[in-house]
Amino acid sequence: MKEVLIVINTLGRAGAETALMELLRHFEPQKHRVSLYVLMNQGELVHELPGHVRLLNRHYKDCSVLSREGKKALALQVLRAMCSRGAVLKCMPYLLKNMWVMISKGKLLPDKLLWRVLSEGGQRFETCYDLAVAFLEGGSAYYVSDHVKASAKAAFIHVDYEKAGYTRALDRDCYLNFDRIFTVSHEVRTSFLNIYPECESRTEVFHNMLNRERVMEMARLPGGFSDAFMGKRILTVGRLTAQKALEISVDAMKRLKDSGEQVRWYVLGEGDQRAFLEERIRRLGLERDFLLLGAVDNPYPYMAQADLYVHASRFEGKSIAIQEAQILGKAILVSDCSGNREQVIHNVDGLMCELSSEQICQGIRELLGDAKKCSRLGKAASNKEVTGASEMERLLSIMV
Repeated sequence: MKEVLIVINTLGRAGAETALMELLRHFEPQKHRVSLYVLMNQGELVHELPGHVRLLNRHYKDCSVLSREGKKALALQVLRAMCSRGAVLKCMPYLLKNMWVMISKGKLLPDKLLWRVLSEGGQRFETCYDLAVAFLEGGSAYYVSDHVKASAKAAFIHVDYEKAGYTRALDRDCYLNFDRIFTVSHEVRTSFLNIYPECESRTEVFHNMLNRERVMEMARLPGGFSDAFMGKRILTVGRLTAQKALEISVDAMKRLKDSGEQVRWYVLGEGDQRAFLEERIRRLGLERDFLLLGAVDNPYPYMAQADLYVHASRFEGKSIAIQEAQILGKAILVSDCSGNREQVIHNVDGLMCELSSEQICQGIRELLGDAKKCSRLGKAASNKEVTGASEMERLLSIMV
């Protein structure tokens, strides 16, 4: 029986965490004893863990890190980590040095700094694992690198590493300690290797694992839109963060409304930009046109019922939401950015546009005004191959 440990920063409802759930389902309980440690001790997806996965956290909250309760729990967890084993004192030179570098560049990223503290203050385990996996950048990578005993170690990279704000100084070169680094796309691999060129021989692409039948089954469950809107529905799924550039989509909705289009735009997700977006929506008079519905347990009925899926972000690793919309045969409009370019072929299985309100508006009008094109693109999207068990074999192959 092989001992496997997987570490992730949080277990909230987001792309990487959704990908982890599918990966966990592919472990065979007869061959692998799988343990999971969640560095931040919280996240609502804990209820979807397969029965054979053992959660190691002593104190765990099943609330979203983006809810009011979750934010309080997160603050307590950070304080607990700071006080544990003198983590904050041990990290102080690191924090001050990297904080100064960030300020000098005009962009302070507190979350990137706190990952080191959370790693230092996390639980410790005596088991020597056959395989330890850091499933996200930042805290989980630092933790597995520095504090886990394992015969083999692997790390996953889900974002454009440079654009997300990571540096070798923040990492303390932790990726040199991993036997294999898996990136979710070729562009993510290129970005990572710009920072860690010496890791080229052990860095490879590992596509997100998805279960087509499960997505389609969940799309048929009760749920979805509950309003009585009779026009065209646009859907976006993603966290309300700066990366997702939703303020530009709000501006695009204003253009659509001013041109007389009968459309309504819905966003599923939560994040730290909610207040900012709500103010922009109010100022543009779009309260009935651009709706922030929050995070939902099952987004698939919404996807199935939407007329168009739009994913206009600043950068991506590889979007799970785009892949899910493709499985459901949706016509898709995406911004021309890293990650998206590997998922959508312009005018073959979707449309790609510049990240501007004018171009997004134009792409939406083109698609919603041409039912035959929408059908053709959606059919091509649904025929794209979905990655499955073959990826799992590559991960398991690194065990001694």
